[in-house]
Amino acid sequence: MIPSLEAERLSLSQARRITLRAQGLDRPRPLRPAPPTMRQFQQVVDRLGVLQIDSVNVLARAHLMPAYSRLGAYDPALLDRASGRAPRRLVETWAHVASFVPPETYRLLGWRQRAYLTQDWGVIEDVSLKLSPLVEEVRAIIAERGPLTARQVQADFEAEHPTTRGEWGWNWSVAKRVLEYLFFTGEITSAGRNSAFERRYDLTSRVLPPHVLLAPEPSDDDAIRALVQIGARAHGIGTLRSIADYFRLPQERAARAVAELVEDGVLRQVTVDGWDQGKVWRHRDADLPRRASGRALLSPFDPLVFERSRLEALFGLRYRIEIYVPEPQRVWGYYVLPFLLGEALPALVDLKADRQAGILRVHAAHRATGSLPDADVVEPLAAELRELAGWLRLDDVVVGDRDGVLRGDLAPGLARAVRSA
Repeated sequence: MIPSLEAERLSLSQARRITLRAQGLDRPRPLRPAPPTMRQFQQVVDRLGVLQIDSVNVLARAHLMPAYSRLGAYDPALLDRASGRAPRRLVETWAHVASFVPPETYRLLGWRQRAYLTQDWGVIEDVSLKLSPLVEEVRAIIAERGPLTARQVQADFEAEHPTTRGEWGWNWSVAKRVLEYLFFTGEITSAGRNSAFERRYDLTSRVLPPHVLLAPEPSDDDAIRALVQIGARAHGIGTLRSIADYFRLPQERAARAVAELVEDGVLRQVTVDGWDQGKVWRHRDADLPRRASGRALLSPFDPLVFERSRLEALFGLRYRIEIYVPEPQRVWGYYVLPFLLGEALPALVDLKADRQAGILRVHAAHRATGSLPDADVVEPLAAELRELAGWLRLDDVVVGDRDGVLRGDLAPGLARAVRSA
């Protein structure tokens, strides 16, 4: 197909609505007589293509929130079942970063796994050379006794290679380093997580469904083109930078894939007024709804907010995660969620699940973007916080920290709205 010489012209509002429809966030969550089913959870997985994993649990695990934002109060056991029981619907790998992906997508990342054989990095750097006898031993242990956690494997090596506990950060045991090396290079993966959120490592051949194992290995170019298409479809509309970022692809290789997908009619170039970050591409399946009327709190790791420059261009929100920023230097707070209302992101809220007290604490509530009156923001935000507290099995929502301090320009109004909700 020969692409049109004249690019479709869109407003920023239209581009936002395309994005929200592609992400499943353009409509209110449906009211259901029963909790969401595995089928409905799978629809979210199919739409997004990737769920980022993060160990921070100040509110809820990062991979649990995107489905909640789109489905409402679903049972997190659906994700545990999808990733921890055969036939698996989700598998862990390095995708956007550490992520759950469908098993079919796992096979599209073989080129990256092969690269790690010669391009080790970080805490697994040189493990294949320095620890090669241990690699063989760990491989044999997993083959014979897996699935096992790193602690269980380390028990076999603790006497000779004791775990050190004096360092901050990536303080991994020798078994953990080897297991992660085998994880990155694709020999093993996670058969699920235990209650302590530890990976249970097993041979990849025992985790992937048989039909995926039997499928032909795609070429590197075919795999990257398929990943680009998944990212472009999940975005609906995006630049090369944002599409490549979805699976952290090298931009040069992603650019070749985009060109091929344009040639095939899968992507087409469009012009978006006010979006000045290079060429913009729209997926052929991306719908433009007449309006966006959804409402959701979004995890800092939600696919809608993955690529921060795109977020700023589309929604006018300059958003950064401040978990690792010293407290006196934080602008918004420790664990801050954007609040989506219609096609705007008018508020940012710093949240903590105080499980001991049974309270969802709003440590800060800030005006983020737009010109809606405060009352038009805080009332739906208060309702959203109540729903989130219910899903987290918390009894109440409290605006302010343990000392009652209100932070942010929306906090006083939100406190009143929460009390009256």
